[in-house]
Formats: sequence, C-alpha cells, structure tokens
Amino acid sequence: MRLTNDSVRVRVPATSANLGPGYDSMGMALAMYDQIDARAVAGPTRVTVKGQGEGQLPEGEEHLVVQALRVALEAVGAPQVGVHLNCVNTIPHGRGLGSSASAIVAGMLLARSFLAEPEVLDDQRILQLATQMEGHPDNVAPTIFGGATISWMADETACATRIPVANGLVTTAFVPGFRLATSKARKMLPAKVPHADAAFQAGRAALLVAALADRPELLCAATEDRLHQDYREPAMPASVGLVRWLRDEGYPAVVSGAGPTVLVLGRVTPGVRRQAREGRWDVHELKVDEEGAKTVGGTSSRDR
Repeated sequence: MRLTNDSVRVRVPATSANLGPGYDSMGMALAMYDQIDARAVAGPTRVTVKGQGEGQLPEGEEHLVVQALRVALEAVGAPQVGVHLNCVNTIPHGRGLGSSASAIVAGMLLARSFLAEPEVLDDQRILQLATQMEGHPDNVAPTIFGGATISWMADETACATRIPVANGLVTTAFVPGFRLATSKARKMLPAKVPHADAAFQAGRAALLVAALADRPELLCAATEDRLHQDYREPAMPASVGLVRWLRDEGYPAVVSGAGPTVLVLGRVTPGVRRQAREGRWDVHELKVDEEGAKTVGGTSSRDR
C-alpha cells in the first residue's frame, strides 16, 4: 500500500449524541468545526494546537488525531510516517460535543487522504475503526456522514444510517465553563430501569425521527427522556436545571451527549440568550452540518 499525498487538510464537525431519547443511538452533526493540516515528514511527529486545547493537548504521538491516523494506516497495511499537524480547534473538549469522535475521524480521514488507493478506507471502514477507538458509534456516525444519524452494533459491526432533518433546522448550544468526563457520566446510570420508562423511551425515540423530518411542533414531546439525564443530575445540576427551565419555557432542550452542554433543537429568544450568558453559559446558534467530515485539499510532492 503506497502513500501519495503528503500535505492534506481536513475539516470535522462537532456532534451532539442522544438528542434526548436516542440514548447511544442517535446523533447530529453541528456546524462547529476543527480543521487539521497535516504534512508527511521523514522526521518525528509534531503537533501544534490553536484554539480549544491549546497548551493542554499532547504535541506528539500521544495526540488523539495521530493515534487514529496510526490505527487507520496499520489497518490497511500502509507504511507509518512522521507527520506535522496544525490543529485549529473550535469544538470544546469535555463538553458533550463529540470532540474525541471528531479527532478520531479526522486522523482516519487524514490517513485515507495520504493513500494512493483511498477506497480501502471507505466510510464504512472508518466507521468501524473509529467506533472501536471511541467505544460507541453515536458521535462517530454523524461526524462521518453529517446530518442526523441512527447508529447501532450488529454483533461486532458498527452500522449507521442517516435520517431526514427539516430544511432550515437551527440548534442552540449552551456551553458551560466546566467539563464532565463521559466515563464519569456513564458510571452514574443504573444497571436496570423500569419497564414503563423503557417503553416511554422507545416511543419518544420513534417520535423524534418524525419530528426532526417535518413535524417541529412535536419536538418538545419527542425529546423527553427517562433513561439518562435525571440520573446524571448530581454530576451536572446546572445543566439539568437549565434543561428543565428551557423546557418549561417551551423549548425542546436536551443534555448534549454525556453533557454538560445543553442543546435546544431550535432558536431561542434574545432574552433567553441574555439570561443564559448572565449565568455564564456560552451560547452558540448552530446549523445542522450536512456534509460531515471532509478533505479540504491535498498535494503530493510531485505537484510542487
């Protein structure tokens, strides 16, 4: 397996998983991006980071984008090379906006872009490899495919499909200044839940598919959750409290992924934005990203 391009740029979106009732299965790509420029070199790997994670993330082989690049190249039998990465990050870390999935997919897309035969790392192969690294596909799938997705595991195989989203849907993300590790949030969930809650959740998840497509008036009902958000309240009381306040105001608000970001499937009034900012929430109005991860450009040594 040969390498061809030695200078590549990729762009990856933020994502929000669960969307309320779609625990570990539904996700959506959002128009907030990390951009990574990569160059293959003969020497050691070096990573520079600007924006989110600047001065905090590893600057060599331990960087998650590099680790994912290594996994993908090894999976297809391609040679390993040194890389220089320049990462410009806008996706907050540890906030429930899929930063780790974005980094993993970015590394694997870089690997594909370096290859003379990129088809050996098609989207399904990247979905499988990225899910193995991430542990679950709910953020990985929308990162790769864009839009809104449903993902699941068939034995050991990661699967995903896009679902329709109404044209013009805009989300509002309320991002706090504190972080929450996904591993900590998962430990707060019970091993068993009441049958009535499971039945409720299944109905709301099915309703959410219809509401996203063309029934926005159903989004408040469709985003109700009994499976994970309340159980996680002790770890992020401010986030769950904000969700309840927004829902009382008539907004379809959910905890984004494992939190602590709160996501509204729609716009909010200037008054709500002002009150949230006074409470030290950063407020971002984000379109649904329809493209997913993409290669922006690449050159080979013979092109220069």
